[in-house]
Amino acid sequence: MEYKLTFDQYQQGLEQEEFSGLQCNACNTLTFPPLGVCRNCGGADLKVTRISGNGTLRTFTVIRVAPEGMKPPYVVAMVELEEGAWVTGNLVGIDPDEADMSLIEKKVKLGSQVVKGDTYSAGDSRVVTFSLIE
Repeated sequence: MEYKLTFDQYQQGLEQEEFSGLQCNACNTLTFPPLGVCRNCGGADLKVTRISGNGTLRTFTVIRVAPEGMKPPYVVAMVELEEGAWVTGNLVGIDPDEADMSLIEKKVKLGSQVVKGDTYSAGDSRVVTFSLIE
């Protein structure tokens, strides 16, 4: 199977704050982070699409008991991108103890940060973050 957007290319894009997803040529669904097939129809006819990096915070939770290697508390949020895809990542730049329902519907900007690898991963990697747009 040929990958239109490899994991390494995706990671490099995150590092440079150039966000890329995959758009299905059959149903036009945007998948971000990219997968090998369309999230909606399962089709493999995909094209690389640049993402604006802007979205709206739809929901969140404050993690107070974290997996090994993570330092709580931190905020995990789900964001709907301007292009329609939904993505999960950490909301940064806010005090988790002050996170409340006023965050819902706030505009956010995508970013990334390096997360240390653990026993089950292939090492350090970049993950999606969100910051509030003032």
